[in-house]
Formats: sequence, structure tokens, C-alpha cells
Amino acid sequence: MLSRYPARLLSLIHTTLACFSVACCMNGLDLKAVEIVAHRGASRDAPENTMASLKLGWEQKADGDELDIYLTKDGQVVVIHDGNTKRTTGVDMPVVEQTLAELREQDAGSFKGPQWKGEKLPTLEEAVASIPEGRRLFIEIKCGPEVLPALEKVLTASGKKPEQLVIIGFGDETMRRAKLKFPHLKVYWIASMKPSKKGGRAKTLDEVLKTAKAIGVDGVDLAAEPRMDAAFVKQVREAGLQLYVWTVDDAKLAASLAKAGVDGITTNRPGWLREQLAASLK
Repeated sequence: MLSRYPARLLSLIHTTLACFSVACCMNGLDLKAVEIVAHRGASRDAPENTMASLKLGWEQKADGDELDIYLTKDGQVVVIHDGNTKRTTGVDMPVVEQTLAELREQDAGSFKGPQWKGEKLPTLEEAVASIPEGRRLFIEIKCGPEVLPALEKVLTASGKKPEQLVIIGFGDETMRRAKLKFPHLKVYWIASMKPSKKGGRAKTLDEVLKTAKAIGVDGVDLAAEPRMDAAFVKQVREAGLQLYVWTVDDAKLAASLAKAGVDGITTNRPGWLREQLAASLK
């Protein structure tokens, strides 16, 4: 249909539509433009990084679930945030010193409440299998590049579409290797521009973007801050990168970030946050 119009007119139409789309996003008019990612599943309401929280994330209409992985003593990929099981299961032992069978014997739900007693640490296979059509799983590597071969086996065997799987992590070298191993997947580097708890100086956005470009990732996943306005997002875009932010349970901050144009917001309360963002558009 459009082929009968002059090239100059077509260019003007495309430019106008693109500007309108950007304007809508920047003014908070297009909620669908912002992905809502459930942090360790719907972890405010269910025990983090369990099938209960992941399934609840899907039920609360999260666009994606986020989880954390470690490699076990026997080379399996298990879903857990900490390097030690003490906080979530009560067993004071590093994950890497336990087999999957030993980890699966532990109760990963009772720490959240008695109603969750008996929840198990999931395997990555189980988590990936739960992804509904049209949703995404953000897989955060908490260990190092040693997990990549096992991760590749799991993802290849899953049969999931490349657009349903995202690799994220703090380790810049691990993310560099992940992108080389999974060139067909989105890979985001997690970073914070706040001063470290150990007294280290804060990173500048220029430094973050320089590292992200050097390691070849598709985007950055940054600790959310009120200063992330439209100009901030524009700077990330001009570097050819996507921008996700974590972990936002404040409705006012989430609305500000959405209006600024971030690609996605990670939250412990996906269902509630979506409702709050929808209300802010009225």
C-alpha cells in the first residue's frame, strides 16, 4: 500500500510515527513499553527463587521473571540467590559444596512463613519450563563463567525461543563470555552507580557505558535512582544500549522511570506495581 507514495513522503511518515511513539513513551502514555520483571519471582508474596514465587510472578502478569543461579558440586544449575544456603534453608554450607540431591532435601520456603513449608530449591530446567508463551526469564549468574557450559545445555534442551531468555550478571568478564557463548540471546550487565558499602567511589554513567560497550553486552541493568530522567535514558540509548533498572517497589519512582523511557523495571511486587503504573496514567 505505502509503496505508491513518494520516498520523501514515506520518510516523513516514518519519522512522524517514530517521534509520536517516543513522545508517548516519554510522557508515560504507553505502559506496555515498560517491561515489569518480577524480582526472584513475586518475592514479596512468596519465598524468593522458588517455583511458588516464579509461578506467582506469571500469575501477577509480570512480563518476565528474574532468578539467580549457581553451579552445584555435581555440575547442576540450581536456582538460589546466596552462595550459602543458611538464610533461605537454614543449612550453613556453600552451594558449591553441595550436590543437587542434597540441596533438594532442604526446605526453601519456611523462612518466608509456615504456609510455604516444603518449597524446594528449583533447578533451572524447572524454572525455564514454566515460562509462558510471550514472557521472558531473566537469568542472573551469581557465580562465575564456570556455569556457562551447564547453562548452555539447559537452555538448548529447553526448546524455548531466544527472545524468551535473557542473561544478566554483575561480573563484567562473565557477561563478556556469556555474550560470546550466547550471541543470539540478550545479555545485560548489572551495575550500580552508588558508592560501594566498602567505601569505593561511585561509578559515573560514562564509565558504566564504556565498560558495557567494551564487553559487548546488549544493555545495562542499573540500581534505580531518581536522577534517571529522560536525558539519562537518552545517553544510554545513544550508546546503543538498553536500560533496565532494579529493584523498585515505590510507585512514584516507578512512574518517573517509566516516563523517562527505561526498557524495564524489576520489582518484588509485579502485580501491584503494574496497577500503580496504570493508575498514574489516568
